[in-house]
Amino acid sequence: MLQLKISRFQKGSYIIVEGKDDSDRFYIIQQGTIICNKSSRSGIAPVKLGPGDFLGVVSCFSGHLQIETAIAQTDVTAICVQKSQYPDLIVNNTGLALKIIKSFANRMREMNEMLTKATLKGVVADSNEQIFNVANFYEKQGYFNIACFSYYQYLKTRPVSQRAQFAKQKYQTLKQRVNPVYLEPTAELQRKYPKDAMIFSEASKGAEMFIIQQGDVAISKVVDGNEVTLAVLHKGDMFGEMALLENKPRSASAIAHSDCVLMVVNRANFNQMVSTQPQMITRLTTTLSERLWSMYRQLENASLDTPIEKMIDMLSLQIEKTKPDSKTMSNKSIQTDFSAQDIANMCGIPQDHQGTAIYALQTDNHIKIVGGKIFIKDYNELIKTAAFYRKGK
Repeated sequence: MLQLKISRFQKGSYIIVEGKDDSDRFYIIQQGTIICNKSSRSGIAPVKLGPGDFLGVVSCFSGHLQIETAIAQTDVTAICVQKSQYPDLIVNNTGLALKIIKSFANRMREMNEMLTKATLKGVVADSNEQIFNVANFYEKQGYFNIACFSYYQYLKTRPVSQRAQFAKQKYQTLKQRVNPVYLEPTAELQRKYPKDAMIFSEASKGAEMFIIQQGDVAISKVVDGNEVTLAVLHKGDMFGEMALLENKPRSASAIAHSDCVLMVVNRANFNQMVSTQPQMITRLTTTLSERLWSMYRQLENASLDTPIEKMIDMLSLQIEKTKPDSKTMSNKSIQTDFSAQDIANMCGIPQDHQGTAIYALQTDNHIKIVGGKIFIKDYNELIKTAAFYRKGK
């Protein structure tokens, strides 16, 4: 029988501390209130938590250091759940897992907006007109397959509008040159997308999430004629869950970064998965935790002063995601799958500034370029340098 520990904290007690390596558990608050602060350059405001809220879940499931400091505002009673207990806990309490996942989805949507504003100095409304903006951006960049797909999605949502006739002409012209896949959803549980195919556009509606079986997928946003890559996902990663869970427009676009094979999860098989496959829910919780942790780090990145600082820190973030063991693998070199252009896009560096920024990264003494991709000479030194930048000179 599952045995859960009850933890009690006096008013003023530190429950978790940012940067501390004690992320093997999380808490469900039963009584009292807690204030969570992030003592970083991210600009995240303090959050007040109370009964029914969760604490420490992101660090617990992502396997990274604590991302915030939590102090008991009153005397607090909380259920302490070890990470190893989570699968057993949700077998008979799927509602708890769904509550955690939905709270993650809501927080990710908020973080997406904060990250876009911090990185590109602007925000985007989840309106149908944004789909047109996405199509127009990618057409100008020469990604005609993506543009064709986006114009089609725009016409689905706005068949009658000031831009509709223009979008129709663009779609018909581009359709003669390219052949975008899956303009409409199909009943297939597995789909194949070629490199640079759009899987879905930001601001469009959708009722599916995806699990990558082969290949890589880029998650990105377009703001004021610039693109920021929020993440590049790999085999085993999930995406698109927010639209499925919240029934709201997509907060970002998904584009095949390489040839991909994706497993499709719709509402019907998701509900079945929740009730019959606790290991899949654990995996989804882990995926969302890792993504939220990455978003916190990207907000810190957006506060850095210079493009080279941003790019070194962003490159460090990509390595930190893999959780390398610096104690046993000192002076480790790594060949990445990222180009300097990829890193510049992740930082949201404007197109007209990217040439100078990319040159600065390519000539930095931490890296060299091998086959068009970044080779890191010593990831420990890179991570230390990035941490120095984030703390401020």
